[in-house]
Amino acid sequence: MYLPKIYEQFCKEYPDVFAQYKKLGVACREAGPLDEKSQNLIKLGIAMGVNSRGGVMSSTRKAMNSGATREEVVHAVMLGMTSTGFPNMMAALSWVEEVISQK
Repeated sequence: MYLPKIYEQFCKEYPDVFAQYKKLGVACREAGPLDEKSQNLIKLGIAMGVNSRGGVMSSTRKAMNSGATREEVVHAVMLGMTSTGFPNMMAALSWVEEVISQK
């Protein structure tokens, strides 16, 4: 799995901070009733909303690894068009397609 170099560097330089960050992420995921696929599609929408290329790509991989189809991922991105704008949606769609083409 691809991890950005800055991410790997941060993990090495601040292992305690990263460990606590991961614990928080697990706690948030376990705090409610949503299944893993739904959580990953929601996180994809959030990443799109903040125009995060890395977040969109990571969430796309996680969503597909948890059972989401290409159509479900694309639909999740399309739903953001009226909230985040057409250009932002198109950028996110290009990042999704980049991930899918690497599979």
